[in-house]
Amino acid sequence: MNYINRLLILSIAILFFSCVEEDYKTPTPDDTESMVIPENQLTTFKALYERYEQAVNNGNLIEVIEEDLYIEGYVISNDQAGNFFEELIIQNKTDASNPDNDPRLGIKLEINVGSLSDTYEFGRKVYVKLKGLTIGESNGVLAIGRGEDSRIEQIQEFEYRNIVLRTSEVATITPKISSLIHLKEADENTLIQLDNMQVNRFDLGLTYAGESIDKFDGLRILENCESGASILLQTSTFSDFKSLTVPQHKGNIQGILSRDFKDNFNVLIVNSSSDIFFDAKERCDPLELDCGLAASFGTTNLFYEDFESQKNNKMIIGNGWTNYIEAGNEGWEAYSSTSTNASLGRSARFKSASSGDNSNIGWLITPAINLDAQEGETLRFKTSNSLADSSYLEVLYSLDWDGTEVTITSATWGVLSAAYIVRDTDSFVPWFNSGNIDLSCAAGTIYIAFKYTGNGQDTFDGVYELDEVSIDYLP
Repeated sequence: MNYINRLLILSIAILFFSCVEEDYKTPTPDDTESMVIPENQLTTFKALYERYEQAVNNGNLIEVIEEDLYIEGYVISNDQAGNFFEELIIQNKTDASNPDNDPRLGIKLEINVGSLSDTYEFGRKVYVKLKGLTIGESNGVLAIGRGEDSRIEQIQEFEYRNIVLRTSEVATITPKISSLIHLKEADENTLIQLDNMQVNRFDLGLTYAGESIDKFDGLRILENCESGASILLQTSTFSDFKSLTVPQHKGNIQGILSRDFKDNFNVLIVNSSSDIFFDAKERCDPLELDCGLAASFGTTNLFYEDFESQKNNKMIIGNGWTNYIEAGNEGWEAYSSTSTNASLGRSARFKSASSGDNSNIGWLITPAINLDAQEGETLRFKTSNSLADSSYLEVLYSLDWDGTEVTITSATWGVLSAAYIVRDTDSFVPWFNSGNIDLSCAAGTIYIAFKYTGNGQDTFDGVYELDEVSIDYLP
């Protein structure tokens, strides 16, 4: 009887636990598969952008959402490689279609949880329950989180699954294929693809983010082989590919357009190193003149310009300068300021901000210098910028230009690679010396050009200033 009783109890227990396993499965995050959100509770990314813009116009840095509202979007970030941490980036579309009434936009979600891609993988469609959340900026891009004074704080671990609602849909995400100079502020927090790109030649020996100079992120210059425009590739020092050497060839790259930690310039952030397809072995490095830096300054002057004789806000003229506008309506102008970013008395300035132009390219070219008439020629100058915003300045040279405007773009121009030019990552307050650039390894007639490239878009409209240009030689 005891044996029968034990057998009966065991059978009942097996039956009970079988029922539990059948009827009470472990909950999954796919609880929204059958969820229907009323139309009047579903808002758009565009509406959130406009709402935040209105809050800023009213003097507020954040906007708290009190209504029962939701947005739907698709995850485009992936933290498996460690290049994203405690954040989800979502965009409202799966492809690059961008009609005016519903533009392709993205938003960052601040969440105090690691390994988010375990639940919200790339392409996963989600709903975000907005009631009680806050819209604001985090490191220069639009973000959603909890509000704390004027800052965006993280959504916490105990609540995030009830806010970011995971659906069963995993979509194919097609990046927007764009050139650097056509990117806009609206492309931030979205997946883009840049074609015909390469790592700048001076960064080729570096790892992604494993150098001693890389404190939190590694910043490596990506440049376009057609326009010469550049953007910084930002890689976390916690990523699993930080110690890999950057790719040596050229090709295309997919990543999320964002801003650096201090909101000073644009950056591209990849989900992993596998998003970089640099398989074309032939690079597009420019022609270079690199005689190095001279040990001493020339004592006799061949050309000098401090722009003091120029008129403020007027095009630079005289002293042999060629001031040529290749694209747009802006050129090199004289400028004087005693504000935070002070000029050196009066300086030459190129500013594309508020130009309204899709492209601004301006050349400021010295008169001809005969390198065969003397020896030991050197060049020096100073540059400064104000939030360069991915616009850029080049110092070029030509040994075959004939001095006429109509042949500027058809002449052969190379880079004076020893010259230091102010960078996006430099502070916008000081002026930077170019160094004493040796020109003595070249022969013939040389022209030096300061070429600005930018446009009227917020992401490409920086200001560059130039002063104290001096070409000298040792008799």
